[in-house]
Amino acid sequence: MKSFPKREYFFNYTIQALTELGGSGSNNEINNKVIDILQLPEELLNQMHKNTNQTEFEYQMAWVRTMLKNQDLIENSKRGVWAIKTNQEITLPKFKIQFDKNLAKKVDEEITDDEEWKEKLLNVISKNLSPNAFERLVQRILREKGFSQVEVTGRTGDGGIDGVGIAKINGILSFHIIFQCKRYKGKVGAKDMRDFRGAMVGRTDKGLFITTGTFTRDAIAESSRDGAPVIDLIDGDLLVEKLKELGLGVSVHFKEEVTIDEEWYKNF
Repeated sequence: MKSFPKREYFFNYTIQALTELGGSGSNNEINNKVIDILQLPEELLNQMHKNTNQTEFEYQMAWVRTMLKNQDLIENSKRGVWAIKTNQEITLPKFKIQFDKNLAKKVDEEITDDEEWKEKLLNVISKNLSPNAFERLVQRILREKGFSQVEVTGRTGDGGIDGVGIAKINGILSFHIIFQCKRYKGKVGAKDMRDFRGAMVGRTDKGLFITTGTFTRDAIAESSRDGAPVIDLIDGDLLVEKLKELGLGVSVHFKEEVTIDEEWYKNF
């Protein structure tokens, strides 16, 4: 496969991925499973979508999931987990989805709107925040998420360590973390993971890597490699989602919709 097929091509493979994942999965789990099923080459996976922070594959998969949701075949929770709807009996490989051009246009608009605000926020962060200010923003996010004793160190020659903190689980268990922040629009690779892990040795068993960019597949694999301290990852997409969730410089406005219950008046 040397070029991207039509988006509809991924419908069946997304359903297959969810089936193999046990009926549900996160964005990354679904994407990675589809990549494994189709054995997609790196040159395709590295193609960026227009001037955005997303790869072409990530964009197309977001469109496919939304399309399947609008067809009432899958659903997603507030935690970002997608699942095949329990009332659906989908038999692969004969499963076919009816392609509706009007619905496809609506989904395009939804994805574009979602992409636009994220790109705008990432641009604001890149243009308006210095590296030190970005570290303070990460510090604020971690505090808002319940971390304590969050300190920004940012010392040069410290192996890329930008800060430390303590995370608490269910208000009982706690563990120390070290974090690193990278404010740029590139891809963080496996070497960055290895360098960061080297700086973690003897200090903590848990690392957190935050970037406004994205992570390569090799970086993601290296971050959770067997036998090595785990490094949790926050890319640009997840970063702006967290800012939205916490209301940090992001406001969400809902339009009021009024519905008249005519039956209520008939029975009055």
